[in-house]
Amino acid sequence: MEEISFFEKVYEVVKLIPEGRVTSYGAIANYLGTKGSARMVGWAMNSSHHLSEKIPAHRVVNRLGLLTGKHHFGGNNIMRELLENEGLIIAENQIKNFNERFWNPAIELEC
Repeated sequence: MEEISFFEKVYEVVKLIPEGRVTSYGAIANYLGTKGSARMVGWAMNSSHHLSEKIPAHRVVNRLGLLTGKHHFGGNNIMRELLENEGLIIAENQIKNFNERFWNPAIELEC
């Protein structure tokens, strides 16, 4: 049986983030049992833009709600526009309603 890669595990979690909600790189890493590997989650998000399957990478931001990955979306405003279209409030590249829109996979995906 083929083992699923770390990036594929990240993508499976990201696909579960509901529209209008966001999570952080660290929250995904923590959920996957790899606390401290937030940077690897970021690399997975960067690589997701090359996949044929659509991964809602715009819903993953840093722990402060900053749009740190915006330059990977083909323009500085695309990530912002995608999030604003889902009802998030953004000013100066930071989600202002971050706490109320935060989706924690460790809580939301509890079995």
